[in-house]
Amino acid sequence: MKMLRSKLYEAKLEEQTQAVAATRKSMVKSGDRSDKIRTYNFPQNRLTDHRIGFTLYSLDRVIDGDLDELIEQLRVADNTEKLQNMSA
Repeated sequence: MKMLRSKLYEAKLEEQTQAVAATRKSMVKSGDRSDKIRTYNFPQNRLTDHRIGFTLYSLDRVIDGDLDELIEQLRVADNTEKLQNMSA
């Protein structure tokens, strides 16, 4: 019985470890330059968040601390992702 319990425990532990590794891998990108989160283009006064596909043409306001529009778009994208995960 002890052997069976030990093998079941090891199998369950391995399953959990693989699940955590898969989740981590889906969250972490490769670190390549193509895995950009955000681009700041000063000559065009443009900020682009590549994760949510949002472009804002008022980089000067963002630099001055007016982050409301960017934060709102990030919230919308986060809520949309959560809703999609709940339905899946």
